[in-house]
Parts: sequence; C-alpha cells; structure tokens
Amino acid sequence: MPNRLATARRVVGTKQTMKAIQAGQAELVYLARDADEHVTGPVRRECAARGIEVVEVETMAELGKACSIEVGAAVACVMKSTEN
Repeated sequence: MPNRLATARRVVGTKQTMKAIQAGQAELVYLARDADEHVTGPVRRECAARGIEVVEVETMAELGKACSIEVGAAVACVMKSTEN
C-alpha cells in the first residue's frame, strides 16, 4: 500500500495530478484499478510520455484512505521534493 502518500507532499484527483505532471512536479503517480478508464487513461498516457512511474492500487477506497481523505480517489501523485 502506498504509505508514502500519508506523509509526502501530494495532490489528489485527476485534474490536480494532471496539472502537476504537465508542470514537471509529479514524481510518482498512483492509479486505482477500479476507476473508470476514461478517468485514468489520460493520466496513464501522460505519465508514459514523460517517464513518470505509475503504481496501481486495487481500489479507489484504498487510495483515498492512503491519502487521508474520507472518499475514494481514482488518481493521486507524490510531488517532487523542493529541496536542493
């Protein structure tokens, strides 16, 4: 399970994750296997194009819990460290 999501700087949700990917700020992306392909597909393709690692999580509920939110999440990402 993505324990790193509980402590890392992160964003949750398709739109916010896509913005982070396109801005070059995403380090690692999590996708829920039970989320609709039309939601996760564009994120998966963008990650592939940019060489960002994708980790699949079994359910949206599991991903939401890992992000410390009370609802399911289809997509989340860990942001790159801003430390130099």
